[in-house]
Amino acid sequence: MEEQTRNQVGRALGKIPSGGSVLTARHGERCTGMLISWVQQASFEPPAITVAVRHGRPIEELIQASGHFVLNLIGEERGPMFKHFSRGFGPDEPAFHGLAIREIPQGIVLEECLAHLACRVIGSIDAGDHRVYVGEVVDGGLQVDGKPYVHLRSNGFRY
Repeated sequence: MEEQTRNQVGRALGKIPSGGSVLTARHGERCTGMLISWVQQASFEPPAITVAVRHGRPIEELIQASGHFVLNLIGEERGPMFKHFSRGFGPDEPAFHGLAIREIPQGIVLEECLAHLACRVIGSIDAGDHRVYVGEVVDGGLQVDGKPYVHLRSNGFRY
């Protein structure tokens, strides 16, 4: 793709709204969480969502081994969750230290987030430098009242 076209495509991709969420997964005694922005509802019946995870992230191994994940939606006051999860966590680092959490069969619910959706993986596909997981929503709910964080990027080729 020529540079001028790439710049225009990047600007156009950046206009696709995204949000801010924390994706969590666990398998056995291991668990982790990460910031994620590429999320979309995929189905009404059964209710399903898609999440895109960059290849090589530690959470991939846990999602693949457990077949589950939890999407924790961040509210408009994104500061605390962004600050906590922005640096990322290694495979065996304590990702939830200092946070109010609740463990459920599909993963970890962050009590300070706006809402959570617990999912069973029903499919996945490689999409370039990310893997897209399709999750059937099997549990979920609101933790606090409020609006979700929504973000537009200036360039669709970077977060």
